[in-house]
Amino acid sequence: MTSAMKHLADMIGYARTRKTHGIHDRATVEDLRVRSDGWGLPPGLDVRWLGVAGFALTYQGTTILIDPYVSRSTLGQSLKRKPALPDSDLVNTWLPRADAVLVGHTHFDHAVDTPAIARRDGATVYGGTAARHLLGLHGIDHQGVVVEPHKTYAVGPFEFAFTPSQHSKLLLGKKVPNGGEITCEHLSGLHANAYNCGDVWGIRITVQTNAAPFTLFHQGSADLIEDQIKDTDIDVFLCGVAGRQFTDDYTRRILRALTPHKIVITHHDDFFVPLGQPQGFAFGVDVDRFPYEVADVDRDIEVVTLPEPTPVG
Repeated sequence: MTSAMKHLADMIGYARTRKTHGIHDRATVEDLRVRSDGWGLPPGLDVRWLGVAGFALTYQGTTILIDPYVSRSTLGQSLKRKPALPDSDLVNTWLPRADAVLVGHTHFDHAVDTPAIARRDGATVYGGTAARHLLGLHGIDHQGVVVEPHKTYAVGPFEFAFTPSQHSKLLLGKKVPNGGEITCEHLSGLHANAYNCGDVWGIRITVQTNAAPFTLFHQGSADLIEDQIKDTDIDVFLCGVAGRQFTDDYTRRILRALTPHKIVITHHDDFFVPLGQPQGFAFGVDVDRFPYEVADVDRDIEVVTLPEPTPVG
């Protein structure tokens, strides 16, 4: 067999394997899916998945968004290095009004839409220095708060703190993709790969409900710094599962650190596919295996997926 034929055979085998994984992943996501109002949240608290690592949390008329990303840059646009910028029509279609936006890191699939939301709603943006630099490119850096590690911030009934973390290393677990700070100086150069990740955070959110405080922890990238995690006995862990295959023993380490009661699988979808179209899965995400990884740590932890994103209103 020539090298060209072998390469073609390898590619065909890879495509078949990925298709098989996709079938199993889709079945797992559907089996674990719960109703938006039927998975044990305190009365009045609404938690909605926005796609990728994005969430909207609403309680008593206050809404915070975490890593919202709906103006999806396609793979073709990314390869052609076209600017990845917010689409106001998509923002208005898919995202509710927000009082605050929390940014776990500034890769494009976490941060593209943050400036448009901040401008539309007058929302304050909490994150690292890269997040405020991104706001500055849009002329609204005054709406950004550069957070201090572990300091508690409050917006309405929500209290939140940022836990220093790190991004999973791709390329055989050796390098963070687009690491470091955002250095772009003009929107015309802000293509997908110009969104460097900046500071990486896990985010603890405590909702002061009428019954009792309710805690969530959001981890948008599958790596951690164990000795920075101060929070245990978490009610709900919003767990980004993409990239965990490049982090040594990730599932066990993060669950032992947080001891959550329930896990919501997130960041498993293909972030190059526009919302409203049939969704695929992130490269190598293997959702099907994740519940077994959790059970190996603690069989009492419930694992769920949330309904797919829907337009507001």
